[in-house]
Amino acid sequence: MRAIIVEDEILAARNLKGILNEIGTIEIITTLESVNETVAWFTLNDPPDILFLDIHLADGSAFEIFDRIKINCPVIFTTAYDEYALKAFMVNSIDYLLKPIDINSVRRALDKYIRLTSLSKNYISDLQSLITYFKRNIVYKNNFLVTSKGDKLIPLNTDDIACFFIDYGTVKSISYDNKKYNMDNTLDELIEMLNPDLFFRANRQYIISKKAIKDIDLWFNSRLSVNLKISVPEKILISKARIPEFKSWFYGR
Repeated sequence: MRAIIVEDEILAARNLKGILNEIGTIEIITTLESVNETVAWFTLNDPPDILFLDIHLADGSAFEIFDRIKINCPVIFTTAYDEYALKAFMVNSIDYLLKPIDINSVRRALDKYIRLTSLSKNYISDLQSLITYFKRNIVYKNNFLVTSKGDKLIPLNTDDIACFFIDYGTVKSISYDNKKYNMDNTLDELIEMLNPDLFFRANRQYIISKKAIKDIDLWFNSRLSVNLKISVPEKILISKARIPEFKSWFYGR
């Protein structure tokens, strides 16, 4: 069994390598440390049999990898946090191991991998069918309670929101009548709450609504500049690498 480890903590990577070497049936192809390094490796190489993936990496969340490239192998997530279990399942996750990782938990995860692959050679498509089922039954957030002038809480419907953005460390939303509201959630949290058919994470600073898009300009370095129907503090740029994903979202899933 060929495996890749993605882990930016030296001690955690060393511990996992030691466990896999002790189990003895796994060839560790390489150890990667970041989102960008992982994207580059999978772009240039055939996928391994299994991927051990830490969620919190030095240059961002491991889930960004799945936004940028297609991962065609099962994943075992390794993390110190337990709040990402459902999201991990949504991206071909075989198991979800909490740190500190021990040999018994790794053995159980590998046994689970073997059972799944022996039951069906089409295990990835089986997982995708489950993912599709769960996505159909997810209830996305339709309303937020936001603070207006005078310290009143007022309901804000997602249909009235053109975008979310970060303004000097504070997450805000802008409505179609150009009113700004402070939000209680991070952009990472918001993108999980919103319907992905309607909202898109354009970059680290912006989440945009599809119906808020006025037009799109070609920009320097093969990027796109998205213009909204409302005014925003800065240009909303989409990198060259994410243009295919943006077009797929814009034209419909």
